[in-house]
Amino acid sequence: MTHSNIWAAIDTVAAKMGITCSCLAKLCGMNPTAFNKSKRVSKYGKPHWPSVSTISKITSVAHITPEEFGRIVRQK
Repeated sequence: MTHSNIWAAIDTVAAKMGITCSCLAKLCGMNPTAFNKSKRVSKYGKPHWPSVSTISKITSVAHITPEEFGRIVRQK
């Protein structure tokens, strides 16, 4: 699993739901800008990894299992 694969999987989940990443973040109870591409890497170039809690919220909102999310990550 790489940083880019995980973020691509989040993008894919949102797309499969027919919503934007901003809408997905809102459904997860987060700031709508939380999944913006500009926030995936810090201003110092350090990758910002989504937390396990965030992945859990995404899988819950998307009605998929963590295993399904893992399969999406591996396909990226």
